[in-house]
Amino acid sequence: MRCLITNAPWEGPGPYSPAGLRLLDRRLPSLAPLPYTREQLIEEAAARSVKMSIQGMQPKVSTVLRATEGRMEIVDNGGRYIVKPPHLVFAELPENEALTMSLAATLEIEVPVHGLLLNSDQTRSYFVRRFDRAGWNKQPVEDFAQLSGASRDTKYDSSTERLIEIINQFCTFPALERMKFFDRLLCAFLTGNEDMHLKNWSLITRNDKVELSPAYDLLNSTIPNPKSREEMALPLRGKKSNLRANDFWRYLAAERLGFTPALIEQIRARFAAACAGWPARIETSFLSAEMKARYLALLAKRRIQLGLEQA
Repeated sequence: MRCLITNAPWEGPGPYSPAGLRLLDRRLPSLAPLPYTREQLIEEAAARSVKMSIQGMQPKVSTVLRATEGRMEIVDNGGRYIVKPPHLVFAELPENEALTMSLAATLEIEVPVHGLLLNSDQTRSYFVRRFDRAGWNKQPVEDFAQLSGASRDTKYDSSTERLIEIINQFCTFPALERMKFFDRLLCAFLTGNEDMHLKNWSLITRNDKVELSPAYDLLNSTIPNPKSREEMALPLRGKKSNLRANDFWRYLAAERLGFTPALIEQIRARFAAACAGWPARIETSFLSAEMKARYLALLAKRRIQLGLEQA
């Protein structure tokens, strides 16, 4: 048995370990299932979508944690968590997103507290803590569509090179943010996330510093949709597919981001070490055996494309 929040082994009663519950609130002794089935959650998401400040293709609801009562409650305003129920068309998205976010965390990519919740019908929803809230204050966050004058309808009409220009223009310390950006782009490629459009990149202002926000919507979007032939949402070097190691290491890292050869080798070694441990994490995830096999096959292919297969 493994904790739905941390995915660590757990021998006690219930689906959540004490360590997992403490990530949500130190006062939380247990957490009741969401009092909705998958279908009811999707209906709630549809009914409340016009009131949500965060939109997207996946159905979602806003919740608060009632720690003293040990439960999550759906709200229209003031939510501290986003909950995404299972999708009716694409299989295992909650388990997929929880895993992919955890893989990113092994690269020291900043991710919010996240995990899985039980629904009343024993299906699982994905939850993530909102990073644009600090107490009762809202943190200034703008996505790259807003920053580049694009809209929801034109969020794919850009390029990877344009993302770098936005970072250079708006970030307080762009050299640092370019390194964080490269980590996230490589992670997205390795994990089959071909949906990192303009609205899935954001800047946040914290302590008078403009920087990349914590990562969000990290999902292996390729394995639920095997017919997809694209590898990236925004083209790199004019390409969305058939990308090779030199596109990332020589063109993007060296030419566009200005990284030194020594730095590039450090990044390459760090990624090789991290993704060598990913198959074990995938095997112990909450994905089905079929989805684990798809994830592992895709990861093996992408490691070869990036020259990391010997790690």
